[in-house]
Amino acid sequence: MAATFTAVNAQSKKKQSIDSKISSLIKKLTLEEKISLLHANGIFSAGGVKRLGIPAIMTDDGPLGVREDVKEGWGPANLTTDSATFFPNGSALAATWNPGLAYRYGHDMGEEARARGKNVMLAPAFNIARMPLCGRTYEYYSEDPFLNARLAVQSVKGIQSQHVAACVKHFAVNNQEVERGRVNVEVDERALREIYLPAFKAGITEGNAWTIMSAYNKLRGVYCSENDYLLNKILKDEWNFKGAVISDWGGTHSTVNAANNGLDLEMGSNPPYKTYYFADKLLDSVKAGKVSIKVIDEKVHRILWVLYHTGMSANLPKGAINTPAHSKTAYDIASESIVLLKNDQHLLPLNTSAIKSIAVIGDNATRTFHLGGFGAGVKARYEVTALAGLQNRLGKTVNIKFSQGYSGAYKSSGSFVNDETKGADPALVEQAVAVAKSCDMAILFIGGNRDYESESRDRKDLSLPFGEQTLVDAVTAVNPNTIVVVVGGAPYNISQIKKSNHTIVWSWYNGSENGNALADVLTGKINPSGKLPFTFPADLKDSPAFALNAYPGDNLQVDYKEGILVGYRWFDTKKIEPLYCFGYGLSYTSYKYSDFQTNKKSYKPSEYIVATLKVKNTGKYAGKETVQLYVSKIGSVVERADKELKAFKKIDIAVGETATVTLTIPVKDLAYYDVKTSKWIVEPGKYKLLAGTSSRDIEQSSAIEVVD
Repeated sequence: MAATFTAVNAQSKKKQSIDSKISSLIKKLTLEEKISLLHANGIFSAGGVKRLGIPAIMTDDGPLGVREDVKEGWGPANLTTDSATFFPNGSALAATWNPGLAYRYGHDMGEEARARGKNVMLAPAFNIARMPLCGRTYEYYSEDPFLNARLAVQSVKGIQSQHVAACVKHFAVNNQEVERGRVNVEVDERALREIYLPAFKAGITEGNAWTIMSAYNKLRGVYCSENDYLLNKILKDEWNFKGAVISDWGGTHSTVNAANNGLDLEMGSNPPYKTYYFADKLLDSVKAGKVSIKVIDEKVHRILWVLYHTGMSANLPKGAINTPAHSKTAYDIASESIVLLKNDQHLLPLNTSAIKSIAVIGDNATRTFHLGGFGAGVKARYEVTALAGLQNRLGKTVNIKFSQGYSGAYKSSGSFVNDETKGADPALVEQAVAVAKSCDMAILFIGGNRDYESESRDRKDLSLPFGEQTLVDAVTAVNPNTIVVVVGGAPYNISQIKKSNHTIVWSWYNGSENGNALADVLTGKINPSGKLPFTFPADLKDSPAFALNAYPGDNLQVDYKEGILVGYRWFDTKKIEPLYCFGYGLSYTSYKYSDFQTNKKSYKPSEYIVATLKVKNTGKYAGKETVQLYVSKIGSVVERADKELKAFKKIDIAVGETATVTLTIPVKDLAYYDVKTSKWIVEPGKYKLLAGTSSRDIEQSSAIEVVD
């Protein structure tokens, strides 16, 4: 107890010290200098007062890694010192279901940002995957607020361990790219609180994120960058956020409203920066009495508070970039993210002693993913392609023959991805078929790429691009030993492949070590343990936003008619069979669940449910299994989803071993948001706890009761 008090006391003194330093600095600043701290003065820089030793805030794009430096106009600065580690994309990280890896991802990216002298990393991005066509799904995490929150908290803590501010984004309800800069989102308060805000709240209240980025879109008729309800009432008042609210680039729309309603720093892409809303216009508004000095001083305080935690903090770490440890993190995330979707013929893991030749087919086998499309990329120091990874692991003993199969070259037009499926190239397909015929087996690499899945636009449908289905059918017809590897950051319609092919692997835009990690999964050095972070619908019309005609909206307005029933909540509640369910992923081994029980049968709202179960590895390979714990309310007084994820744990189990898994759920996490009282209510009554390998594959269950 004494030690705890001492630590709290020390923290309090540190806070007082920083606050007193900030107050002293604010008194020395002229009004013009204060205003200069509140707007961009370069594409990724803002503020700075040399006279008082206040450095500029230097921001940089995530979430795939530290972006290369750019000059005005977004052209590359052409430096030789700004290459970086390419980390796997957001949905890949989510597919690991591993918060420990999320921390390592944040830590290493923060270390690289610190080495490059950045104060703010514009990551993590974790908007809910409301519908599968969103162009930024590959950047985001999942469709589930709990999974998002657990990963976001660790990402934030990792980044900030290096005295670099995490900038959680995009606050809030930025769930589509079509008309993202103008669309107005109407969402009921319960859905807002239960689905779209929990990861942001956790990132702020548990992760202690130092900055947050406002979204482009409107919420209930008001732009998020000047939304008093979001920025002042919820973020700063309810959640006690101490840091700075940063606009998305070009996402500010007014001076007085934005200043008075919670925005702290205006960023943008183009000069002249003096014409920005928070530049000369803000200075004029203060002089005219439309924005008070008190409001300006509060913003300056927040900016300086961020700087005292980053560029002006004592004992700044030196940082490090492109280290072997960072490559290992990229490898570990990639290897744990890969999802085995089907393995009916047990072609995997590859029996390398019996294979003399492999046909590697498909543009994605040689394509890199660190750059592409519109949005953040990384000038990767290196990226191992899928073909290179297989050559690294098998090239000395297996004859590997490559054929392109299709062209993944792509250019977009408009706010939707246009129709680029001009049919398969007969010559490329013919070449691929010939190569496939001549080999013992074929590994086909299809899916999307970074040009096809991109910020600023959504896909029109779930179909495979580039005539890939034709290629799959043709290759499979001549070589029955065909493994299909789908690469993408968001769901695709692979129903025909699921029906006709016996071996399917899902991979991602998987970072610098992509090829090595994938090869190690295919050869069995790594047992696949990835689980899908979102539902794959069998048909687009099965997804809630499409079933209810609630996307992309009419007259720049989209109504979230599905409410709380997002993702698997919709599919499970409405009893709609998906192509692949949330949390799904196979292994080379098998697991048996048993002895599921809770520490009590009756709980009060202030208590914790402690559930335990045993998981035995009954197969032939050591492996990692993610135990997922869902909760279902029996006879609820309000609409509820059929089940909701409330806990999960990833464990490593040796062959023949049995692990005892303990999962803890605060009873308060069973609450629903009551719109009448604006409070979270834990409804008394009976609940079912469901432990399983996915939202649809429940292995064990137990009933409990919550009492007043």
